[in-house]
Amino acid sequence: MAETIRAALEAGLQESGLPGVAVAAITPGGEAVNLAVGAPGPDAAEALAPDAVFWIASMTKAITALAALQLVDAGRLSLDEPVGKWLPGLAQPQVLEGFDAEGAPRLRPARGPITLRGLLTHTSGFGYDFASRDLARWLAHSGSNTLGPAAPEGLPLLFDPGEAWTYGHGLDFAGLLIEAATGKALNEVLAEQVFAPLGMADTSLSLTAAQRGRLAPMHARLPDRGLTPLPFALPEPPHFQMGGGGLYSTAGDYLKFLRALRDRQAGLLSHEGMELLLTSQLTEPRPGALKSAAPHLALDYDPFPGQPTGWSLGFLVNLEPGPAGRSAGSLSWAGLSNCYYWLDLERGVAGVMMAQLLPFADPGALALFDRFERAVYAS
Repeated sequence: MAETIRAALEAGLQESGLPGVAVAAITPGGEAVNLAVGAPGPDAAEALAPDAVFWIASMTKAITALAALQLVDAGRLSLDEPVGKWLPGLAQPQVLEGFDAEGAPRLRPARGPITLRGLLTHTSGFGYDFASRDLARWLAHSGSNTLGPAAPEGLPLLFDPGEAWTYGHGLDFAGLLIEAATGKALNEVLAEQVFAPLGMADTSLSLTAAQRGRLAPMHARLPDRGLTPLPFALPEPPHFQMGGGGLYSTAGDYLKFLRALRDRQAGLLSHEGMELLLTSQLTEPRPGALKSAAPHLALDYDPFPGQPTGWSLGFLVNLEPGPAGRSAGSLSWAGLSNCYYWLDLERGVAGVMMAQLLPFADPGALALFDRFERAVYAS
């Protein structure tokens, strides 16, 4: 089975323009596969190792969501109470309505509170500046950025809580909420509640020296489809984008997370909490499609064009069968550096593909991920 998947990836790697990828999967027959093809970079002499470490960006979000729901199970957080109880800076949110003739932001009080449910479903009103020109303009006007040690002061909402869906910083604030409710750093909470129980020894918000030695380098796509090295490093924790995008991991480690959810591993969540995490809780407005406002970071992305989709409290849910093999009701999402995964609960299949390439939604990476998924189901 592994060789079938390897052959499919090797056949598509050159066409994709990626130097190499690491993958892990559970096949329809239940076999676990973990392998890598290609090299860390176009000029690298060595092969990419299956245990290479990657910045997984927004693949962090589902893990943060799990930790938040564990605290809901324990009665330490509530899905529907205002999060301003724990995070005073979110107690009186403002909605950005545009800019006046002088370029100053026009803000008004939000018509409802921000809740943990809204943060987890991306209906809180928080966006990302790479997907919102208005938010990018606000950050420039305020002199703020989202890579500092704290959330930008007064970060506005793009709409009233609960009124729409937009991809954004909700899980970053959920990470801060977890810290406020536990009195511990997020990395410590995730290690105790998720990584140690699941044996995810290579997943963390900060790297050991040994893990840094296995870190795959970042590249940027050039207009001619070539690649150039891209110096890249997240600020060392603590930094704001922890809960939404701060984790490093390996393909094999992330598969352990998906397997635990597939098996509904005892002790992770209550039955009710697991249902919230694994089944669609929101279908309108249609979630999951991103329109880029910063094409050097991300291109437009719609993984299921023309199909209805939903959002659980942790994942995108395809409500119809996917074109490459996954069943209706499968879970998926991705990371900015062209990392992708899915979990097919009906058939017990899962797959993870990790790369380190910007911008996100690179056509070559998406084509290779499609080839990988088809190979897993065919194996």
